[in-house]
Amino acid sequence: MCPLRFILVFLSAALAGFLAWKSIRSSPPSLVSDDSHEIDTPCDDSSIKARIFRAGKAIENGFWVFLDMASGRYLWRAMKER
Repeated sequence: MCPLRFILVFLSAALAGFLAWKSIRSSPPSLVSDDSHEIDTPCDDSSIKARIFRAGKAIENGFWVFLDMASGRYLWRAMKER
């Protein structure tokens, strides 16, 4: 197995993780009405928990994709289907 694949997958995963972390940590954009007054959107505890849960599922799925890519299983499945 080529060691460059591990480096490329690691860097891609690190970049994707960084971008996911930045998008999760950023505040949601505020809505602007027609008369240019900002509308405050409530940020309750359940919406934060839902975002954290979705982030956790995304990280879990990313881990399994990383494992498939690193082991070559993804490539094997793609070639097997053809």
